Amino acid sequence: MRIAVIGAGSWGTAVAGIVGATHPTVLWARRDDVADTINATHHNPSYLSDYLLPTTVTATSNLADAVVEAEAIVMGVPSHGYRGVLAQVAGLVQPTTPVVSLTKGIERDTLMRMTQVTADVLPGHDPDRIGVLTGPNLAGEIALGQPAASVVAFSDLAVAESLQAVFMTPTFRVYTNQDVIGAESAGALKNAMAIAAGMADGLGFGDNTMAALITRALAELTRLGVAMGGSPITFAGLAGMGDLIATCVSSSSRNHRVGYGLGRGKSLDDIIAEMNMVAEGVKSTRGILDLAAHYQVEMPITEQVGRVLYEGASPADAVATLMSRGARSEHDSYDG
Repeated sequence: MRIAVIGAGSWGTAVAGIVGATHPTVLWARRDDVADTINATHHNPSYLSDYLLPTTVTATSNLADAVVEAEAIVMGVPSHGYRGVLAQVAGLVQPTTPVVSLTKGIERDTLMRMTQVTADVLPGHDPDRIGVLTGPNLAGEIALGQPAASVVAFSDLAVAESLQAVFMTPTFRVYTNQDVIGAESAGALKNAMAIAAGMADGLGFGDNTMAALITRALAELTRLGVAMGGSPITFAGLAGMGDLIATCVSSSSRNHRVGYGLGRGKSLDDIIAEMNMVAEGVKSTRGILDLAAHYQVEMPITEQVGRVLYEGASPADAVATLMSRGARSEHDSYDG
């Protein structure tokens, strides 16, 4: 199977290495010099620069060349650029070609998940062939060959199983799931929680705080994800709890790094300027709050992250607000 991976950031590069181990793979990079360097050295000079890509991976900066003969398209473009990139080649994508999103974000203006954006840009595409690969997948660890697991979610189980075989390696275990909404929304909604976890670390809080935060965050994102149409059990799996743990406790998580800087007193502008990668939560938290309002779901952690990101509230004040909320039963966690 010929695979096109669109986006040569950290995760796109790592995934190109995964699928390129067994399938001819084309990796699209926005910049000519990045594509040329990958072809000459099998290293991405901008992301995961120590990661040696298989010789079966070739790079191009020509988007049409990447997708025109692809038998599966893997989209690793940040949410704010996803629609524009896919729209450039909409006429070249066959309606039966599987399109897999790696992007854990919400489109700001439409509040669409990336599979919804894909269906919108490709109106004649078979909806059963639009899905996601998601889970606790920190690109740097996967590039090192550390054992990891993920979920490939498509409504058509046969499609999910065919791509499961494409992504599976001796160190990257892939499970199938037919709950595309749940798997995708879990990955998108947890970004705000990772920022909150980073704030807690930056403020110097310990393991009790982190355990409480992750547990309450899971209840919060499950409430909204189920309201959006996802299955509750999905949020207890790799796409939900697994991804939430990884992104909340790891200093390699981009969103955690943003939160940590905020907790240490840095400005958001300075933190973003220091990073060479996109932290989806900075943009998507506003969209998550809009979704929560639309579905009338209470999300107190996300609300406080939004106050810090967009209203200038201090992380310490956000914590104090959360801790002073009215008492309630834990059994109400999934209802409000």
